[in-house]
Amino acid sequence: MYKVKVFVTLRESVLDPQGSAVKGSLHSLSFNQVQDVRIGKYMELTIEKCDQNIDEMVKEMCEKLLANVVIEDYRYEVEEVVTQ
Repeated sequence: MYKVKVFVTLRESVLDPQGSAVKGSLHSLSFNQVQDVRIGKYMELTIEKCDQNIDEMVKEMCEKLLANVVIEDYRYEVEEVVTQ
């Protein structure tokens, strides 16, 4: 079994209005040291072992559903989980 952590963020070239709003709120709370905020998504998938390559499978999931590859970047971490 695998545990996959997927991180999706807007590309640097894409305006992040949520991030700008959070940055403004942090500044209004006197956290003026914050230079920039980017908002993203985090997902955890539990995947059973199968014959298909896990990296290829996760990449396909990200590109078909989990991330909008036109405006978002993604990265993922795969951890093999030993069940007893």
